[in-house]
Amino acid sequence: MPNAIGIDLGTSNSVVAICEDVHTVPRVLDCTQVAGPNSVEERPLLPSAIYIPHPNEFPSESLRVPWSDDEAVVLGHFAREHGTLVPDRLVTSAKSWLCNAQVDRREAILPWNSEIEEGKLSPVQASAKILEHLKANLNFHAEKLGQDFDLSASPVVLTVPASFDAVARVLTHEAAQRAGFEEVILLEEPQAALYSWISENKDSWREQLADGDLVLVCDIGGGTADFSLVAIGENDGKLDLERISVGEHILLGGDNMDLALAYAVQGKLEAAGNTIDHWQFLALVQMVRSAKERLLSDDSLDEVPISIAGKGSSLFASMLSSKISRAQCESIILDGYFPKISADERPQQRLSSLQDFGLPYASDPALTRHLAGFLSDSRNNVESDDRLRQLCADRLSRSPEGMLCPNKILFNGGVLRSDTCRSRLIDVLRSWAPSNEIEPLRGAELDVAVARGAAYYGSVQDSGSGIRIRSGTARSFYLGVEASMLAVPGITPAVHGLCVVPQGTEEGVDLSLPNKEYGLRVGETVGFRFFSSNTRAGDRLGTMVERADKNLEESPRLEMMIPVDEDAEVAMRKGDLVPVELHARLSELGTLDLWMQHAASSKQWKLEFNLRDSAS
Repeated sequence: MPNAIGIDLGTSNSVVAICEDVHTVPRVLDCTQVAGPNSVEERPLLPSAIYIPHPNEFPSESLRVPWSDDEAVVLGHFAREHGTLVPDRLVTSAKSWLCNAQVDRREAILPWNSEIEEGKLSPVQASAKILEHLKANLNFHAEKLGQDFDLSASPVVLTVPASFDAVARVLTHEAAQRAGFEEVILLEEPQAALYSWISENKDSWREQLADGDLVLVCDIGGGTADFSLVAIGENDGKLDLERISVGEHILLGGDNMDLALAYAVQGKLEAAGNTIDHWQFLALVQMVRSAKERLLSDDSLDEVPISIAGKGSSLFASMLSSKISRAQCESIILDGYFPKISADERPQQRLSSLQDFGLPYASDPALTRHLAGFLSDSRNNVESDDRLRQLCADRLSRSPEGMLCPNKILFNGGVLRSDTCRSRLIDVLRSWAPSNEIEPLRGAELDVAVARGAAYYGSVQDSGSGIRIRSGTARSFYLGVEASMLAVPGITPAVHGLCVVPQGTEEGVDLSLPNKEYGLRVGETVGFRFFSSNTRAGDRLGTMVERADKNLEESPRLEMMIPVDEDAEVAMRKGDLVPVELHARLSELGTLDLWMQHAASSKQWKLEFNLRDSAS
């Protein structure tokens, strides 16, 4: 029976790992999935792809997994491969849709822009489908081994990007509950990667880290890039790890690189007089993805041939052939996504004011510019708080003006399996701060580290022993408060932000605003504007930030209604004005809970995010 279970719900791939106890290295559990009609296989990675087959597309029962006869959707390897040929029925990047505030994430909108009439899924439903498959796979493998265990008896840790806001975390937790998990603990992915590294290097990790070090966790996967900084301090002679900064959610990764390579090969084929249609281009993307992985992992290869089916009745006459060389592959990826830039460069914004609506993809493909922006924001965040400034004093003195540079780096994600990409990132970081020698942490598992680290963290939580990274909330949160002013035609009062949850608030801590009381009418829906920031570590409970709409990031509105209850200990009739106080709590599960507490009784009401209002 596993002591803890870790789940990496990835943008491109999902993984499950189990940990028997805090002293053992977590292991990845193979995932049973459909490989084709009447074909099932086991792989360590489950592609986070869902295909919605037409009722007459495949023979009945040909797409079944061993534990289910539900063929309404297909998940995994076959879903991704076949779905590229019928993209109108393919759901991908459900995790990225969970944090897109421009849509209602509980509405059936996926596949995006699809014209199919049946079977569409919401981002929450799609995420739940993947988690449901992973849960059933756990039970299936336990039964094959002759084991019988109750998942509710083991901690289940589900990872989320460090950049996920409060809404995306709540929706991830909701998806897990829909999938049948009674409770899950949410853990930031960069922290999970670091936990995995610690579990893999139990006897030597202290030899690679020391008091005063600053670790950049750089996670670049198929669809997203995520950055975090972890500071190493000392407490009673023991090393103390604290996550001090997280970046924005950046939709940029290996999929972008595959497209760039595919466009380059398409250009060569069309220059030779060929025409590439939409379906051929999708096949080309798959071919260059495989070629890229071979070239970046095998130094003996100078080039890889590329062939796709052309048009015509003759098989051999219709094959279109090209090739991609190591030099071309490295040039497109390194110059386009990891360019050598100066420390003061920042991500460039698109100039066009009209864009196709959908996922908020990064407008600048240069990951090094996004990294420079993150390190600049991190310095602002650290300098806003006296304690963090003291903790990072040495690194601040060794960093260029306007930037906080690390001296250690932990790589994670499929893109960074490439020695070439890792070396380029280290070179760029060294060029920004020549006096701040940066070294990579050795012995990292890139594809499965997040799941393994999540399982290890669950075991640490369950046993109460082992290394724990101090973190708390990655953001501070604020309620909008309208400024009091005389009525002036054409001028709306400014909205300020009242800090209700400071950055770094630990799990399980209850917060309430002293001497702050609201009067809410019974039977009426009341709304609050809600804001957050990941660069204001110095704000405390009750801090007021002027012009919240200019200085903070706005989240969906918070709403609640006090229901009529004439039989309560203090009667509440429609229209009554009820005095309430705001209480906030970061739960042990990793979600943010906000409540209004009745000042005259034990009654309380939870505030919910209005996702429909946000989407509109």
